[in-house]
Amino acid sequence: MTERFLQELMEKHDVEDTVFLVDGAQHLRTVLHRHGPQFRYEKHGNRKVVEPIFKDIERRTTSFSNCFSHAKPSTAESWLQAFAVWQNATN
Repeated sequence: MTERFLQELMEKHDVEDTVFLVDGAQHLRTVLHRHGPQFRYEKHGNRKVVEPIFKDIERRTTSFSNCFSHAKPSTAESWLQAFAVWQNATN
């Protein structure tokens, strides 16, 4: 899954000059080494700053999935579009 994500990321975005920050997860270092992007091991610091954001995204995604687990994809899509309009208008 990590390899697939990285491949899609590299196809869709210019990450040639990007330095990926990784923790002790060996599979991340292996995949990055195999595909060539620069990476740097960082146990603390900048990497820790973004983790709460990803945890919140994961929590919200799980919550959304639970709410729409039995809905048709078109229903979920309509709801997301309406929510995006509301969110952008109020913020």
